[in-house]
Amino acid sequence: MDDERDRVGRVCASLEEHPRELLETTRRLVGADTRNPPGNTRALAEWLDDEFASLGFDCERFAVDPMKPNLVATLPGERDFTLLYNGHLDTVPFREAEWESDPLGQIEGDRLYGRGATDMKGAIGSMLQVARAYARTDTEPPVTLQFALVSDEEVGGEVGLSARLRSDRLSPDACVIGEATGRRESNSIAVGDRGYVWPTIRYEGRAAHGSRPMFGENAIDALYELVETCRRRLRRFDAPTDGIDEAILKESIEYYATHLDRETATALFRSPTVNLGTFSGGDAVNTVPSSAEATLDVRALPSVDAAAIVSLIRDCLAEREGATLADVTSKAGSYTAPESAIVRAVTSVAEDALPTPVYRRFATGSGDAQVFRDNGVPTVEFATGTGTAHAVDEYTTVDKLRRNALVYARLPFEIVRVRAD
Repeated sequence: MDDERDRVGRVCASLEEHPRELLETTRRLVGADTRNPPGNTRALAEWLDDEFASLGFDCERFAVDPMKPNLVATLPGERDFTLLYNGHLDTVPFREAEWESDPLGQIEGDRLYGRGATDMKGAIGSMLQVARAYARTDTEPPVTLQFALVSDEEVGGEVGLSARLRSDRLSPDACVIGEATGRRESNSIAVGDRGYVWPTIRYEGRAAHGSRPMFGENAIDALYELVETCRRRLRRFDAPTDGIDEAILKESIEYYATHLDRETATALFRSPTVNLGTFSGGDAVNTVPSSAEATLDVRALPSVDAAAIVSLIRDCLAEREGATLADVTSKAGSYTAPESAIVRAVTSVAEDALPTPVYRRFATGSGDAQVFRDNGVPTVEFATGTGTAHAVDEYTTVDKLRRNALVYARLPFEIVRVRAD
């Protein structure tokens, strides 16, 4: 035990000795334009490959699309257990004219501005710095460390992580993803995500001249009324929570109540949320529209059966003769139980390293964590953040980068400890 304390102490001391290097590394990551689409990450992946290889990691690149390579860097450890650090190299697009700072990296005081600074090149910079700290101190990790940096997360593409897992060339025992799960004044660990149901509803009305709407049936009006009916009934739907720890639901609500009112925060998890995502109809301003189509985005906990949501929507449609359910796309949510080693370990080190409470919670959306969980890998998302992911003038801070690195560095030793309990 003393030996392990000494080793983790050396690694963390090395991190504290190079704060400027971590900042400059992250600025270099942000400076690579990897907006997706088109998502060209080749140059950045090559540089990261060289960096990890220079530290003694075994590196492999894998690509379905040559423009979007995926990198896996591995450092063997003492035990037959692989801890994976995952991050995506692509970012959402930006419009440079909207930014006051340089979207490809600008340091002002303790802040680094740029697309991806929070989501999630800041976390990747911290991961690389942890790899450097282990190599520089010649510290053998207690478990095998693996870093998977993928290229196609922001558009939900199939040439990134999903392709890697389908190839059976990635099989970790646990995973932490560097998605920003914290805001400026609050921090959290995402242990699950909500699933979605996307129904497309079509309504057929009756055309007429726009000057005589009483002779027709306005499909847009009728469909919008129907959407509102669906929305009201779904909001009253009492979501079952079978198999989900009540403490996780409580902490999920507490986290969102730090920046939403409590009633709204509660509704995020106690009932489905409904967003009218697309709506179209009509051919001309002077014609009563004869048809219209809408797509809803319904999100709910993984304990909610998509079929129950679809059934409720069908019941609403049955009340209007012109309404049909044209299409449904759905994906179940996912969940890593709080008693799992990865949840316990990340919670322990994060609570020790961060100055604010750390909530274990469900994410409202989904990403690569869902892909891992669907493949049987216990997974959490964790990185300190600023609440500016995807926003204009996205930024991170030196302190947040540093705290990310300290959590990631201590995690291998902590996961060994909790597994031994």
